[in-house]
Amino acid sequence: MTLLTWLTYIAAAVLEVGGDALIRRGLRGGGYALVVAGFAVLGIYGLVVNLVKWDFARLLGAYVAFFAVVSVLVGAVFFKETVSAPTWLGLALIVAGGLVIQFGQAR
Repeated sequence: MTLLTWLTYIAAAVLEVGGDALIRRGLRGGGYALVVAGFAVLGIYGLVVNLVKWDFARLLGAYVAFFAVVSVLVGAVFFKETVSAPTWLGLALIVAGGLVIQFGQAR
C-alpha cells in the first residue's frame, strides 16, 4: 500500500468516528450544534473515501479494519469505555480480515 492509501484510510476513519462522536456527544447533552457538526464531518468523510479511484469493495473492506481500530480507541479514550477481552479479540479478527482483503487478492 502506498502512503496515500494509508493517509486516506486514517483520514477516513478519523472523520467517520469523529463525526459519529460529535453526534453522540450532541445528543447526550452537548447541543444540536454538535449534531450538525457531526453531520458535516460525516459528509466530508464520504467525500474523502469516494474521491479516490480504487476498487470500491476492496477499499471499504480493508477500511473497515481501520474504522474498527479507531472506533475502539475513541470509545476507550474519549468516552472512557472499558474495552473487554472479547472486543479486543473481535478487533484482532477484523484487522486480520482487512489484511486478507487488502493483500490476499492477486493483482
